[in-house]
Amino acid sequence: MSQVNNSLSFANPHPANFNTLQKIGLAIIAIGLLAITFAWLNISLVSPAIYLYFMLGGFAIGGGLFFYGSYYDSPEGIKNNSNFFSSLTSRGALGWIAGIVITGFYLCLYFKDYTDKILQGNSLGGLIAMFDPISYLLRGRPSDQWFVYGSFYTLAVTIMGIKFIVKYRHNRYQQVRTISVMFFQLIFAWMLPGILLRLYNYEPYWSYFFPLDYDALFPSNLSYIASNGALGQFTIFWGLILAFIATPILTYFSGKRWYCSWVCGCGGLAETAGDPFRHLSDKSLKAWKIERWLIHSVLAAIIIITILLLVDVSLQGGLLGENLAKGLSRGYGLAIGSIFSGVVGVGFYPLLGSRVWCRFGCPMAAYMGIIQRFKSRFRITTNGAQCISCGNCSTYCEMGIDVRWYAQRNQNIVRASCVGCGVCSAVCPRGVLKLETGPETSKRTEIQMNAISFISADDVDVLS
Repeated sequence: MSQVNNSLSFANPHPANFNTLQKIGLAIIAIGLLAITFAWLNISLVSPAIYLYFMLGGFAIGGGLFFYGSYYDSPEGIKNNSNFFSSLTSRGALGWIAGIVITGFYLCLYFKDYTDKILQGNSLGGLIAMFDPISYLLRGRPSDQWFVYGSFYTLAVTIMGIKFIVKYRHNRYQQVRTISVMFFQLIFAWMLPGILLRLYNYEPYWSYFFPLDYDALFPSNLSYIASNGALGQFTIFWGLILAFIATPILTYFSGKRWYCSWVCGCGGLAETAGDPFRHLSDKSLKAWKIERWLIHSVLAAIIIITILLLVDVSLQGGLLGENLAKGLSRGYGLAIGSIFSGVVGVGFYPLLGSRVWCRFGCPMAAYMGIIQRFKSRFRITTNGAQCISCGNCSTYCEMGIDVRWYAQRNQNIVRASCVGCGVCSAVCPRGVLKLETGPETSKRTEIQMNAISFISADDVDVLS
């Protein structure tokens, strides 16, 4: 189906034109959004289950038609057309509206008790009832606010993941890693916890561990997990192995991308639903300075709090006392676990880009970033002679790295913040960038210095 453009602008399209399939897809998606709105507002036109079917059908069918209409007649290759002209993806009115709606949802989710008091009722009651059929089927019990959240989260990763795969269909790396994050979100973060809850009355999340799972080593949480028998003991063992043995080894060989771009649910949402907003990340030097201090401060805070709580328990409350111990654990959970990672981290996608939490606050990213910077074989190599300085790599780096700066200087990229998504390489029209594993950091630096030197070290020896 061809598109007719009546614009005389050389900078076409301006604004974006939608073809018929895209318009039909958007109309059906709107039906799904209406179903969510009616359910949330407890408008009882039909049963909550009917709203659920309309929502799932609207997003699946409407999304499929929109994606097909967007890419079916275009050649393979990444299309970021109109990102800087769309109101939704360029901090326009639609972007602000989307940010407010998502942030409002997170506030209702994390502070449900307060919103219930303000509204004098169950502020999420309609949405919770809407997901009852799936919850009974999977978990054998009624839905709750966290099941609603997990279901929306998984739905977003799955549907937008399919869009991402179609958009990057010429790039095998992007396809495989997107399938990976969809798998871990769907199976490890949604289905498996629900099935185990039905069978053992306990729902472990095995794709999250310390320090991202901030209370994984808190004494009170350890006691609760251990009380769930063999399953709880395995969960503690699994978490310790992944946090202190598997993470350093895997990061040494492949960088932090093994988790941030292949496993983590936060990264999965950023890479799929957040993909249209990746160009909004701040590339300034000031942002980089804030990033370094903030993310490492969060990592230091959770390590110190965890050690203090463990020592306090060993001294039978002689170090902190009950009130201070609860205050520390709840304070971190509220400030970092809820507000930073959820409200700001996702709610601000349309304004600050898709990796705000990963870049500025995630202690897991900080932990792996230190290893990646100083003791890892992962790197992005550059072929500076081919660089035409178009800037696509820097524009679409969601972590705010000025990739072009390295490419112009023919320098390998060894940055603690790089999550190895590979989009910088995918959008490069000249094949300048390549994700590789090689010698460790110290040797990489030596090789890099020799590579960019006008006179090599061997030549200096001869001249002397």
